[in-house]
Amino acid sequence: MKLSLFITALIFSTHVKYAGAQDPKALQALGSLSPCALECIASAPSTRNCSPINFACVCADAPLQLAVGKCLLSSCTVKESLTARNVTASLCNEPTRDKSNRIKASNIAMAVLCVCMVLLRFAQKLSGPAANRFAIDDGLIIISFLCLITNNIITEMKLIGNGMGRDVWTIPFDHITEFLKFYWIEEILYFFTSTTLKLSFLFFYKRIFPARNVQRVISLTIIFNVLWGTAFVITAVFQCWPVSHLWVAWDGEHAGHCISINAVAWSNAATGIFVDLWMLAIPISQLIDLKLSRTKKWGVILMFCLGTLATIISIIRLRALVGFGQSTNPTYDQTDTAKWSIVELTVGLVCSCLPSVRSVLVQSLPSVFGSTQDKSTGNQYGGSRIKASKNGIFNMKSSSKGGEDDVAIHCTTSFGATQDSKSEDEVELVYVNNHVKGGEGSMST
Repeated sequence: MKLSLFITALIFSTHVKYAGAQDPKALQALGSLSPCALECIASAPSTRNCSPINFACVCADAPLQLAVGKCLLSSCTVKESLTARNVTASLCNEPTRDKSNRIKASNIAMAVLCVCMVLLRFAQKLSGPAANRFAIDDGLIIISFLCLITNNIITEMKLIGNGMGRDVWTIPFDHITEFLKFYWIEEILYFFTSTTLKLSFLFFYKRIFPARNVQRVISLTIIFNVLWGTAFVITAVFQCWPVSHLWVAWDGEHAGHCISINAVAWSNAATGIFVDLWMLAIPISQLIDLKLSRTKKWGVILMFCLGTLATIISIIRLRALVGFGQSTNPTYDQTDTAKWSIVELTVGLVCSCLPSVRSVLVQSLPSVFGSTQDKSTGNQYGGSRIKASKNGIFNMKSSSKGGEDDVAIHCTTSFGATQDSKSEDEVELVYVNNHVKGGEGSMST
């Protein structure tokens, strides 16, 4: 952050002049000020002719505040300005601002939600066929979960513990350094976790959409995401040189340089939103060829569209990024950015677990979340029909009309062995094209 910006905002607020020679509290407070700060306060002209001990008058003198601010900017260090700001805030009886409880409550809620959703996802996986329990997208979800929980722990112990949610001038200097260091670590984790979550969705799509042209689009999107995520992680790590300059530069006493992290954060958020919308378009586009009853089709559409929640959160977070990296009060101003970053990642993880969670609900409460299976005629297109047998083996019967091959991919999640297929939660994805060949295909989710 720039030294001039840091100092300016700290001192463009309440300051006192001649802070009460007759007031022991004022004398004690003034005793902690540097000679530079005292000189700035003493030499600033008052436009309201306030009595030196009339704190209400002195604290409301805006021109006086501006004059003191300019003096501190040109003559004093950042640490001297912080101390002066803290003293004047105390003398003017400014209310103490503290948002730490709000970020703490949000952080705990997101952590609990993450744990519950991941447990439900893998409970469903363990109850399914052994051959189809785990795939690449499951591994990516585990990585994302571990990174997100690490983020929650850092927020609780290192950010809130070092002053997040409070004004920077009320925080010990060494705590400011620690806060900025661990905020940098969270920034790296955010870029990495955002990438792994997107990849988990893409590998899931790769399993359930076998059409050759869709596979090609998904593969290209995976490559883009890997390159995109790697670029931003590396940029976040080396945004300052030396790297430590990021968390020690605030005091203006260390040599080094940094790129515009504000531009990096904005470009990441903007491209991330675009990629989210692109990834949403992939499954939605396949619903054109989906031959299901209206209820089933809207259920599938709704499940995929819930992914837009993460995009909405990303847009909210984008608004919170205004001024990111240039904040003069980082421990207070960047609270919302940290909160929405965790919420965004949590919502993304929740959306990735929704299909598995629904399967668990169907198994646990069949009367409420009953099977989506069509009990009358099944899902058909032309002469093609797929039916799941009791032991989970897929049977496919296909006929050709007009020279076209009807190819059906049947995705099923089975819950236990029963003699009635009503206990199965089924979604049949039927594609009619000449690009996918072969008489049989199956995929378990």
